[in-house]
Amino acid sequence: MKYLIEIATSDFLTTKSAVEGGADRIELCANLAEGGTTPSYAHIKKCREAFDIALFPIIRPRGGDFLYTKDEFEIMKNDIKLCKELGCEGIVIGLLNMDGTIDMTRTSELIELAYPLEVTFHRAFDRCKDPFVALEELIEIGCQRILTSGQQPSVGSQESVVNSKAVDLIAELNKKADDRIIIMPGSGVRKDNIKMLAEKTGCIEFHSSLRGKAKSRMQFIHHSFANSEESYSNNEISPDEVRALRNALL
Repeated sequence: MKYLIEIATSDFLTTKSAVEGGADRIELCANLAEGGTTPSYAHIKKCREAFDIALFPIIRPRGGDFLYTKDEFEIMKNDIKLCKELGCEGIVIGLLNMDGTIDMTRTSELIELAYPLEVTFHRAFDRCKDPFVALEELIEIGCQRILTSGQQPSVGSQESVVNSKAVDLIAELNKKADDRIIIMPGSGVRKDNIKMLAEKTGCIEFHSSLRGKAKSRMQFIHHSFANSEESYSNNEISPDEVRALRNALL
C-alpha cells in the first residue's frame, strides 16, 4: 500500500524541514495557531522556487469561522489566481453557510476558478451539520479531497490512543466515498497512531503539522518579555519526526 503524507507548515523554515523529512505534499499556511491562514505571495513564491514538492496553500483570509463576507470572498478568489500563477499544485478551502451547510455556490465558483489545480476542502467540514450530505455535495462539485478529524477536535493523541467517535466516522465516510473523493484524516495524527488509523479507516492519505517550538537564537532578551514564549521561540518541525511518521506506516 502506498501512503501519502501531507505536512502543514507555517513558514519557509518549517516547509524546508518537512521537505527534508520526506513529506509528499505541503499544506502551506501562515498562523497555524489559528488553524492556518493564507500565506503571503512572497512566501508561496519562495517555497515554489525552492522545493520540488506539491504545494497546496490554504485559502483562508482570516482565522475564526468559515462564514465569509463578499469582500473576503473576493480576497480568496484573488489569492487562488496568484496560486495558479505561481505554479502550485492545489489549494485548500472551506466555506459554510449560516445553517452549517456547505456554501455550494461559492465553493463551486472557487473550484472552477482553481482548475486545473486540485482542491481540498479543509476542516470546515468538521463544523458542518451533516457530514454525509456534505460528502455528496463536495463530490458533486468536483472537490478532490476532504481533510477531516471526524467532526471531533482531534482524531487521537500521541499515546497511541485514537478518538473512537472520530475514527468510526472517518471510516464510514471513506466507505461512502468509495474512491469518488479522498478522505484524509488530520489533527492529532502522530507516529504512535497513524498505523492504527490506516487500519481502522482504510485511508491512504494523512495530514499532520508535527508542530514544535525552537528556542530563539536571540542573545538579547528584553526583561519585560523574558517570559514571553511568543517573543523568544519559533515554530519548528523536525525532519526526523516526518520520517518517523512515514516509517510508522511500514
